[in-house]
Amino acid sequence: MTLFIDTTLPEYIILELQLKNASVIRKKIKTAKRQGEKLIPSLASLLSANKLRLRDIKKISVVNQGGSFTALRIGVITANALAYALNIPIEASGADNKSDKNLRKFGSHKIVVPQYYSLPEIGKSKKGII
Repeated sequence: MTLFIDTTLPEYIILELQLKNASVIRKKIKTAKRQGEKLIPSLASLLSANKLRLRDIKKISVVNQGGSFTALRIGVITANALAYALNIPIEASGADNKSDKNLRKFGSHKIVVPQYYSLPEIGKSKKGII
């Protein structure tokens, strides 16, 4: 079973459990820029509701480009940490997901590298610098 994670949408997280690249279970979670707070609890809920455990996941696929800097980073970091902890493969799921530029070696593991389209705007608001 493959876990698919997409945190690039501004208001939602998409979690999917896939068998042979076909979606079996798909959950769209409303986050309103709270991906960091909702990603892991939503995954736990999805697995529990379907009588599955983390060890049932054999691969992780994560969208690694698009969306806001922070939301993208949350999804990619979470996917990398899960793949590392579970000792399972990970892949990038984006427009250019066949490229090796999306993966880096980390010890004996591979991790997905986020592809940012812009730098974060830390300390800025619509009214100027905070």
